[in-house]
Amino acid sequence: MDNLFNDLTPPQEGERFDELLRHKGLVIERIISSSRIAHERYVQTQDEWVVLLQGEATLDIDGRTAQLTAGDHVFLPAQTPHTVKKVSDGALWLAIHLHPTP
Repeated sequence: MDNLFNDLTPPQEGERFDELLRHKGLVIERIISSSRIAHERYVQTQDEWVVLLQGEATLDIDGRTAQLTAGDHVFLPAQTPHTVKKVSDGALWLAIHLHPTP
């Protein structure tokens, strides 16, 4: 047993990804963001559902801007380009990845 709110110190820059569960095609991650973040463009092979548990963020999702506050969640189908443009220091995310099964 563990707690999502343990050790929430953000990295100096970028994001920290903590894998909480991997089972079959499912991966659950806790993500802690620094406000100093590179604007990395993600295009993933798997579907992803993500919820912002604490903080604020601005995402670019396939050319559309999304402003998120605590509690907001979004589904990102596979191959959907997305970028974190701005995020508050210590923002806490929970991401659920649904990988295709062979």
